[in-house]
Amino acid sequence: MMTDLPPTRGTLTPDRPLDSLTWLRVGGPADWLFQPADEDDLAEFLRGLDPSVPVFPLGVGSNLIVRDGGIRGVVIRLGRGFNGITVEGDRVVAGAAALDAHVARRAADAGLDLTFLRTIPGSIGGAVRMNAGCYGSYVADHLVEARAVTRAGERIVLTPGDLRFAYRHADLPPGCVVTEATFRASPADPDALHGKMADQLAKRDETQPTRERSAGSTFRNPAGYSSTGRADDVHDLKAWSLIDRAGLRGHSWGGAQMSEKHPNFLLNTGGATASELEALGELVRRRVLEDSGHDLQWEVIRVGDPMSQPQAD
Repeated sequence: MMTDLPPTRGTLTPDRPLDSLTWLRVGGPADWLFQPADEDDLAEFLRGLDPSVPVFPLGVGSNLIVRDGGIRGVVIRLGRGFNGITVEGDRVVAGAAALDAHVARRAADAGLDLTFLRTIPGSIGGAVRMNAGCYGSYVADHLVEARAVTRAGERIVLTPGDLRFAYRHADLPPGCVVTEATFRASPADPDALHGKMADQLAKRDETQPTRERSAGSTFRNPAGYSSTGRADDVHDLKAWSLIDRAGLRGHSWGGAQMSEKHPNFLLNTGGATASELEALGELVRRRVLEDSGHDLQWEVIRVGDPMSQPQAD
């Protein structure tokens, strides 16, 4: 593990286990976990870091499996100093560490409609990186610009054109860390917006295992999507229905299970390893391909080194 790192005003922690920082509660250690004090600190650190050292930006870990062997290099996690939310006319400016739900609520308080963010379990940096969306709206529909720091420590401003949004994807340079995003939102009655979000939450809780340990939807829906991320297919296939049809609702492997309530949710039922979760996911992919011919693609991001990779059956 490298030890010659640039000085920082933030916090550098060696050999930091990452399981407590992901929603699935799995994952080995990062060589280093860096929590910058502010954007200046982040830029100076990256500028001084050996270019051969890989970096991985980590949000709240809501859509992530960190493999049991951990992550080599520096994991960067933004915290205080990156979670501010301000409203300027019809625009909402949010730090990358601000939770999507908090941004939706603050916007609603100001009579601005970013309600699609309310049920997305993550932070704004991840939402930009993944072109997060729900209920027919996506980050691509509202983003004005995003601030970021490159792997070389340069500050840049990215427009939607730069990001070339696609379904669950934004074109960010490797190692680039989003620090802030500006959204444009339509005006609406605050009470109506809060009521709308309450209805969304109730619907989500009825259909998804929100009280279980999961990382949200495991696989992408096998449908065609436009450049903004909107569905434009005619058959509107859902990953959960293909998994259900393959007989895998509730299927388990070790401590990992496909949810009984919503079979596209991969659960840690207690004590699962990352390898068990990933092996069950790969089993689902194989069985669905055999059953229906559809090659499901992971929506959950998997990173790091495996300790072992058993094959589930």
